[in-house]
Amino acid sequence: MNGFAWGAFALNLLWAALAALAVMLVTFAVAVRRGMHRIVDSAWGVGFTVVALVSCAASAGEGDTGRRVLVSVLTSVWGLRLAVHIARRGRGHGEDPRYEALLAKAPGNRDLYALRMVYLLQGALVWLVSLPVQAAPYVRAEMSGLAWAGTALWAVGLFFEAVGDAQLARFKADTAHRGRIMDRGLWRYTRHPNYFGDFCVWWGLYLIACDAGAAAAVSLVSPVVMSFLLLKGSGKSLLERHMEGRPGYAGYVARTSGFFPWPPRR
Repeated sequence: MNGFAWGAFALNLLWAALAALAVMLVTFAVAVRRGMHRIVDSAWGVGFTVVALVSCAASAGEGDTGRRVLVSVLTSVWGLRLAVHIARRGRGHGEDPRYEALLAKAPGNRDLYALRMVYLLQGALVWLVSLPVQAAPYVRAEMSGLAWAGTALWAVGLFFEAVGDAQLARFKADTAHRGRIMDRGLWRYTRHPNYFGDFCVWWGLYLIACDAGAAAAVSLVSPVVMSFLLLKGSGKSLLERHMEGRPGYAGYVARTSGFFPWPPRR
C-alpha cells in the first residue's frame, strides 16, 4: 500500500477524465465548424498526450520523479507523432468513408449523433487505455529492471509504428505503385507493423507502471483493451476485411505474418 499513492491517484482519474473530455469537445467544435469529422482521429493521440501531462503535473510530490517524467515524455512523443501523421495523411481529402457511413444512420442531427457515437466514445477509450499513464506517476518505488524493459519495448513499438507508417506513405506516394500491395521493408515481416508497434507501446507503458502491484492491477485493462482493438476491433480485422479481394493480397497474406514480425514464408 505504501508503494502507491491511492488517494491522489483516485483524484487523478477525475482530472484525466475531464482532460480527455475537453480534448474531444474542442475537437468536436472544430469539426462542426469545418464540416468534417475525420479530424477526431488526430485527437486520439492528442488526448493521450494531454492526459499524460495532466497526470504528471497532478502527481508532483507523490511518486518517483524519474518515472513521472519518463511516462509523460514517452506518451507525448507517441501521441503527438501519431496525431501529426494522421493529420498529414488526411490533408486534402474529404470526409472519412467510415464516418460518412456512420452518419448516414443518424436518426436526427448528424453532428449530435457523431458527438455521442464518436467523440464521447473515443474520450472514454482514451481515459480507459491511459490508465498505466495515469497510474505510473503515483508509484513511489524507484524504477526497476522491469520498468526499463518496458521502456525498451516502447522504443521497439515506436520504431515499428513510425517506420512502418513512413514506408507505407512513400510507397503510396509513387504512382507506379497504384493498385499494388505494400510488401516491402517492415511490411515484409508483418502485415501490420504500425499496429504491432502500437501493441508494443502500450504493453511497454504498462510495464513501467508495474513496480507497484496496485498500479499493475488497476492498469492491466489498458493493454488488454488496446490489444483487442488492434487485433479484433478497428485495427487489423477491419482493415483486412477492407483489403480482401484486392489483386495480390491473397498471396501477401499467405506469405506474411498476420501481426507479430516473422520472416516471410516461401
